[in-house]
Order: sequence, then C-alpha cells, then structure tokens
Amino acid sequence: MSVISQFKKGDRLLLMGNGAIARGALEAGVKVITGYPGTPSSEIVETLAGEASEHNLYVEWSVNEKVALEVAAAASYSGLRALCVMKQVGVNVTADFLLHLAEYGTRAGLTLVSCEDPGALSSTNEGDSRPYSKMMEFPLIEPADFQEAKDMTRWAFQLSEEIHNVVMLRSVTRMSHASGNLVAGDLPDTAPIPRFECHGGFMNQAAGPVLTFPTLVEPQRRRQQEGLKKAVTLFEDSPFNTYHGPSKPELLIITSSAAYMYCREALDILKIGDRVGVLKLGTTWPLPPKLLAKHLANSRQIFIVEEGTPFLEDNVKALCGEAAEQIGIKKFFGRRESVLPPVNELNPDIVINGLTQILDLKYEAMAPAYHKYAEQTMEQTPQRELTFCPGCPHRASFWLLNEALTMDNRQGFVCGDIGCYTMGAVPCGFQTVKTSMSMGSGMGMASGFGKLGLFGFDQPTMAVCGDSTFFHAVMPALVNAIHNQSDTILVVLDNSGTAMTGFQPHPGIPVGADQRPLPSLDIPEICRALGARVETSDPFDLEKTRAVIDDLIEDTCGVRVLVLQQACALSPEKKGQKRFEMMLDPALCLADECGCNRLCTRIFKCPGLKVDPESRKASIDEVICTGCGVCASICPSGAIKARKAV
Repeated sequence: MSVISQFKKGDRLLLMGNGAIARGALEAGVKVITGYPGTPSSEIVETLAGEASEHNLYVEWSVNEKVALEVAAAASYSGLRALCVMKQVGVNVTADFLLHLAEYGTRAGLTLVSCEDPGALSSTNEGDSRPYSKMMEFPLIEPADFQEAKDMTRWAFQLSEEIHNVVMLRSVTRMSHASGNLVAGDLPDTAPIPRFECHGGFMNQAAGPVLTFPTLVEPQRRRQQEGLKKAVTLFEDSPFNTYHGPSKPELLIITSSAAYMYCREALDILKIGDRVGVLKLGTTWPLPPKLLAKHLANSRQIFIVEEGTPFLEDNVKALCGEAAEQIGIKKFFGRRESVLPPVNELNPDIVINGLTQILDLKYEAMAPAYHKYAEQTMEQTPQRELTFCPGCPHRASFWLLNEALTMDNRQGFVCGDIGCYTMGAVPCGFQTVKTSMSMGSGMGMASGFGKLGLFGFDQPTMAVCGDSTFFHAVMPALVNAIHNQSDTILVVLDNSGTAMTGFQPHPGIPVGADQRPLPSLDIPEICRALGARVETSDPFDLEKTRAVIDDLIEDTCGVRVLVLQQACALSPEKKGQKRFEMMLDPALCLADECGCNRLCTRIFKCPGLKVDPESRKASIDEVICTGCGVCASICPSGAIKARKAV
C-alpha cells in the first residue's frame, strides 16, 4: 500500500502533483489504470500499482500508449472507471485510437492524463497536447494547484460519464513533480462487476456494438458535439474557474495550469493586485463563453499567460471576435505578441517582465552589482557534460559500434531512438548516433537507408533501440525492413528494463506493474521468428562483441539483429554489486608519455576514471566505479587491471 491511501476524509497531506492525481483517481473509484512510462508522468501509475491489491485495481504498463488507451477503453465499455496516463509525446502515439474513441464516446468514466514538459526538462521536445482536444472534440481540464490536481481528477470521471466521452486532464512538469498540501476526500468501497453489453442498436451507446462506421459518422459526431455543448454548460459554473481582482481591472490576466501560480506570485511581488485581475481557467476546452465575455467586458487589455503554445490565447481571441459587438475591441498580450517568450517554460520572473512592459512599470529583480557578481560566478562554475553513468553498458556498446564503423571506413552511421542511448549522439557516446527523432524512428529510418543501394548508396547503416522501445515501436519497423529486404543492422541495447524512467517492467521482463509474475518475451527469439539473422553478446566482452559486429557488417544479406545484453548499472539487480575490483598500476600508466593521448580519461571518459592533476596519470574513483571492467580492455598500456570481485 502506498502513502496516498493511508489518509481518511478531511486529513491534510503533502503530496507530489502526480500523487495528488493518483489520490483523486482512487477517490473517484478507478478500477483500471494503464500507461507507458515517460517523465514527468510515470509516478501516477507507479503509485496506483502500490494500491492494486488493497483496492482491487488492475494496473498495467502497456506496450505503448495507443494500446494503453485501448485497454482503458475496454474497461470503460465494460462499466469500470479507467485512467490512462502518458507524457506529451505519448498522446501522439495514441492519437489514431483517440480520434475514434472521441467520435464514438465512452460509458464508465475514462480520463486521459497527459503530463507535459514545457522547457523540455526531460524530453526532446516541448510538445503541447491541448490542440488534440479541440481537433478531436473532447473536453480538456487543467489543475492549477495540488488540491485541484486531486479534485479535478476525481471530477474528470464524473464529467466523462455526464457527457459520455473521454476527458483529458493536462498536467505540466512543475505541477507533476512539485509537492504541495491538500485535503483528502473519501475513498469509496465499491466492487462493480464488469459486463460488456453489445447487442443493442448501432447508435445505442450504452448497449450497442462499439464501432465507427462510414454510415454512422454523421449521427455519432452530432452526439459527440451535443456532449461538448453540455460540457460548456457545466463549465460556465465550474468552481475550477475563478476570478481574483478589481471589478474593472486595468489589465485582465487569463491563465491556467501552473502559470496561474506564477501570475499570483508576480502580482504579489509587484504589488499591483488592485490594478490587475486574474481569471484562472480550469476548463480550457471548450471555453465557457458567458464567463469569459463577462470578464472580458470589464477590461480593454488582456494578458494571456499559459504554458506551451498559444492555444488558450488563440481560442480567447476567436471568442472575442465573435463577441466583439458585446464586449468591444481588446488589446492582447501573450506569446504571439512576444510579451512572453515563444519557447521554454514560464516562471514568475518572465511574467513580471511581461507585466512591466504592458503597464510601464519599473522593477529591478536584483541590484546590478549582484547581477554582475552572479554572472562572474557562473563563468567560474565548471560545466557538467551529459554523460552515461559509471559502468553503463551503452558506453561500451557505442565504443564498439563507433570503432567498427570507423575501421570500416565507408562513413557508416547509426540511426538512434529515444532513451538513455540518445546520448550516443554526444561525446559520451563518441557521436556515433546521427539521427534521433521519435520512438521507433531509428529502425524505420534505417529500413529506408538500407534500400538506397538501388541508387548507389554504400554506407553501412545501423539502428539502435532499447529493450522497452523494441516492444513499444520498433517491431513494426523491423517487420518492414525484413519484408522489404533492407540492408541494415538493428542493435538492441537490452539493459533489462525501462531504465531512463525508473526501471518499469515491459514485455521482456517477467513481472507486471504491481510486480506480479508474468511471462517474459524473448527479443532474440522474436527477431528470429520474423526472419532476421540474430546474434547476442555482452557489450562488456569487447573482444567477442567486436568480432560479432565486424561479421554483421560484412554480411549484407538483409536485416541482421544484434542483441547486446547487459543490465543497467543502476538496476535493482546490480546496484551496489561489483563485477570486478578495478586497480591502476601507476608504473605502467605513462600519462601524456603513453602515446594513447589519455584515451581512458579524454576519450572513453567513464566518470569512474579520473586524472591526478599533478602526475597527469589516470586513477580509479573507487566511490563511483561499478567494476564493469571495460576500461581494462581499452587501456593500451595494460595499466588498468580488473580482478574478479569476491
């Protein structure tokens, strides 16, 4: 049992935003929880997995986000409330099914949580999922604090059942991963028996077959839009839409999500609460037109503050155009007017800067002398490069792949993917990876490159992916490559878990989200069954793996697969355990005299290796060295030695 269920109604507790969302789902009586790991969303599913036995929940880390939503939809159609969780890029993966789900609708409450990452703190993009709600016509709600994160999640299931459609709840990193106080509600004691009723008429949403069909498109979309109209009516009086400020403000701020807290802080710092009003919207699509018109009529200047693209800004402007005769002409400020920056996440200082521009205020965040001192201090701070952890098998893997392609001398390259191994594109991965776009795209692009021999293309092409990504999105691309006889190599970096997001299990791991035993799927056997030549090796065994890679490059007969199997150094099964005791013989290390040009610390650059500033010789940092033994294999002088750990 996790901490979120140890409290009863009325208790005050401190929770992370993701914990508050999980508690809200429990209070709503959720029964089925699905998702795919992705920061900043992962803790919601992990927290509820800890409640599975206590509250009779089914919790699943699905193979990808599309399947996760499909599993959650099956629960909804069987009468169970379901929660589906992902990060912003996952909504792109599930978009195909989401379009059809929103068109047909739902039965029991179904909430889709999208935890997004303005500023790309743990992502390769700042994707904004809100436009999906408008494009696919389902409601969008956004909590602004931790109490709302819990309460709005609970309400989302009720709203879903009132309009018979999926509801998206959007969080952002500063909401999901910050912590705050909230008051707990009651936890229901329910045990619904699921049943899928499917023998009614085609338009019987409660008991008919669940399908979208050409002749049903018009009536289903009319039904969908009637649900949206009902949502608008509910949103007009929603307690999650609030206003603070004077009745006739000089400037009206319209905001949502975590940006609301930045606005409140900015007004407190500038002490202009008597001049500026704040309309906080928790229901951001569809917009409540009467509520907005009421407040828009009271101010000529409108400042829209939101995380992400100008989604709210554009929709408010459209509404103002429709209501111009009633509310008058407005002057807008926001991301489109460059009062707020067009990219990156917001903070109170950015909002303050915007307010000082609009209202012509004088504000000095810090004294010029202190600002100068801070800049000088930053210049003296040593830069910390992106790097693999000590003992990471990916460092050894990319060392070998880079070495093989360099020795081949045909300018071969590696197509990358999304995971820790994306860093194969930077110095710690020897800049081996040359493409990295989305989950599964490495294999898809390699499949394409591997067919260009028809036009004289002769560069060896490889793709890399992790074990979790293999199941998520690589398998279809691999099938495509094998079927079309592409000349390429897939390297699966199998480190025994979804390492980048916290070692969540996947179909290759013999347990589920709640640690119950499940059958594991064997990646090499799957690839053999598909018709590829398959080899396996340990990346820490440099000599054997080097020979295997060279042989695979020489073999140009279709798709070859190399599965490099070595658990992540931080995985629960390896943490704290050393394979070798590493030592360095200072008599053999010749430092700058060696001729290797400090290969171990300048090129290989494992954090477990360091340089003595006086002797310039290498040494082992025994505190962080994991004892993988790879550095002993790459040292040309034999100065680094590995002794089997006891």
